[in-house]
Amino acid sequence: MSTTYDAVVVGARCAGAPTAMLLARKGYRVLLVDRADFPSDTLSTHMIHPPGVAALDRWGLLDRVTATGCPAVTTYSFDFGPFTLTGSPRPHDGTSVGYGPRRRVLDTILVEAAAEAGAEVREHFNVDEVLIEDGAAVGIRGHGADGASMVEHARVVIGADGRGSHVAKAVGAPVYREKPRLQYGYYSYWAGLPVSGFQTYTRPGRSWAAIPTNDALTVVVAGWPTAEARAYKADVETNFLATLDLAPEFGERVRGASRQERFLGGAVPNFFRRPYGPGWALVGDAGHTKDPVTAQGISDAFRDAEQCVGALDDVFTGRRSFGEAMSGFQAARDAQVSEMYEFTTQLAVLAPPPEETARLLASAHGDRDAMDRFASVIAGTMPPHSFFAPDNAARLIGAVAESGVPVGAGAPSS
Repeated sequence: MSTTYDAVVVGARCAGAPTAMLLARKGYRVLLVDRADFPSDTLSTHMIHPPGVAALDRWGLLDRVTATGCPAVTTYSFDFGPFTLTGSPRPHDGTSVGYGPRRRVLDTILVEAAAEAGAEVREHFNVDEVLIEDGAAVGIRGHGADGASMVEHARVVIGADGRGSHVAKAVGAPVYREKPRLQYGYYSYWAGLPVSGFQTYTRPGRSWAAIPTNDALTVVVAGWPTAEARAYKADVETNFLATLDLAPEFGERVRGASRQERFLGGAVPNFFRRPYGPGWALVGDAGHTKDPVTAQGISDAFRDAEQCVGALDDVFTGRRSFGEAMSGFQAARDAQVSEMYEFTTQLAVLAPPPEETARLLASAHGDRDAMDRFASVIAGTMPPHSFFAPDNAARLIGAVAESGVPVGAGAPSS
C-alpha cells in the first residue's frame, strides 16, 4: 500500500483546520475533509479567550479576524446579584484581549488558511468508514456531494470531528474522567443590545452570558440544570427571557432589543478521550470536552492543534517514536486542562458556591488586582488555584475584615 497523504484530518473547524494548516506549513501532504461547506455556523459559545487569540496572532490570522469588525473583549464582568466583579485578564503570550466571532466567520478564515498553506480541502464530504488494517488506522472511505465513494490513505487519521467523533468511535478511543451533562443552554443573537466586554450573570440554578459578535450583534446564552431541561424546552423563549429577568435591568434591555435568529442549544457531556492510538489522533472536542460555562472550547482546540502537530512532526521526522511523541501530547493536554475541567464542571452544576468561596468572591469586589485575577481564571490566562488558593483567600478576606467594610460592599467594580 502506498501512502497518499501524511495526514487526513476529519473535521475542518476550530481544531481540524488549524491542525491541517500547521501540518501543511511544515511541508506535509494533508487532506482536510468536512461534511459541511463554508461559510457555515455550528453550535458554539463564540468566545476566544486570550490564549486562543495569541494563537491566531502566532499564525498570522488575527488581522483577518479583526478585519471582520468583531469587537475586541477587554473586560470580563461577573454579576453575582449582590455584587459584580469586573476585571481585565492578565496577558497570555502578550495578549490580554478576547473575541467572540461568528463561527461562520472564524471557521471560514481557518479553512481558507489551511488551503493557502497547501492542504487539500474537501467540503461537503462525509466519512463513512475509518479504514483499519492490522489494528491501525490507515485511511478513510467516504463520499462527496455526488455520492461517489472514495478511499484515501494516510500515515495518520486525525479526528477533529467534535464530541460525537466518528473517528473516535471507529477506533474505540478510551474515555476517562467522564461526567454527566450538567446544564442545558440556549442562545441567539440580538440587534440593538450593545454590551461592553464578556458579561456573565449567576443566580441560583441559572447562568447566562452576553458576548459582542459580528454585524453589531450580541450573542446571549442562558443555561439551566439538565434536570430542568424538559421544562426549559417546553417554552424556550418565555423561559429564556424569564431567566434574564433575574437581572431586571439586563432583562429589560434584551426585551427592548431585536432577536435576529432562532434559538439554538443543547447539553454538552464532559469527558477525556485518549487522543491517540495506532495510526490515529484526536484533537479538540473529539479528544476532550467540557461544559461551555467557561467557554474554553475554541482556545483548547487551538492549543491541541499546535501540540498535536508538534508531536506528529517529531514522528514524521524520526525524532521520536509515535508512542513517545503522542503520549507526551496526551500528558501535556491533560496537565493543561485538568484544573479548568474540574473548575468548569463545578460551575456548571449551577449550585450556590460553598460559604468560603462565596466570601472569597465577595471579598474580591472592589479589589482591582483580585478582580483581574478572577477574570484571568475564566479567560484561561491564570490557573484557578491562583485565585482560590487558601493563602489568597485568607489575604482577601482578612483585608476586608481589617478594613471594617462589609463583605461585598467595596468600591464600584467598574
